[in-house]
Amino acid sequence: MAVDGRLYNCEDPAVWRGIYDKYWTVVEAKSAVKGKASGKLLALDKWFQEELPAAISARSERSLTHAELVKIMEWKLTKGKFRPRLQQLIGSNSEEAVHSSTKKAFSLLPDVQAAITELCKLKGVGPATASAVLVAGAPGEVPFMADESVESIAELRPVEYTAKHYALFLQKILHKTSQLNKVDNQQEWTPHRVEQCLWAWAVANRIQPTLLQEVSLMDAADKETNQKPGKRKATDEKPSKRQKTVQS
Repeated sequence: MAVDGRLYNCEDPAVWRGIYDKYWTVVEAKSAVKGKASGKLLALDKWFQEELPAAISARSERSLTHAELVKIMEWKLTKGKFRPRLQQLIGSNSEEAVHSSTKKAFSLLPDVQAAITELCKLKGVGPATASAVLVAGAPGEVPFMADESVESIAELRPVEYTAKHYALFLQKILHKTSQLNKVDNQQEWTPHRVEQCLWAWAVANRIQPTLLQEVSLMDAADKETNQKPGKRKATDEKPSKRQKTVQS
């Protein structure tokens, strides 16, 4: 089922805030339909969103341990598509390699692309996993490349697990973050928060649309309808050439 792309086009911060307020409700709903793994996603997401960032920020220099990288992959595969081979590859990295690469990657910020490139040197780490690592240590600067979040932006379908595609996603998310902060007095929007809203919107519409029944997107729908045929909204991005990759 195609992801409804209306939320990304919505410019009303109240709508976005309504979706963000439903984030944990959506996580719980998805966690409950995981069968034998019921409840696992909720626990892992709490760890990733709250405990891990606190642990990283408490260190003299931002970095990850081998165990934390392995658990990030477990979180990612539980939240999205399960690829057991990636779990094996992640586990094969040495403690020293994980510490060295993650430390260097965090030091390269705010150059997100350079940090992504550094992290992709680790076995089993592609742009999506690398973005998860960066979010854990710098949620105010980087969005996680969740399939559902990327698919919520029409121009970025289908998802490509390449650095180039992540760069396009990053530009889109930064644009939306800036746009929301300009019209929202609270100015609390970050790339990660915007990406979380897109994920919650896509997942809720897929598994339980009633979770979002209090949130109206008529404003976004009207704007799409009123756009003149043949005209596209100007963007800073250029179309990317399709590439194939096995890691995410």
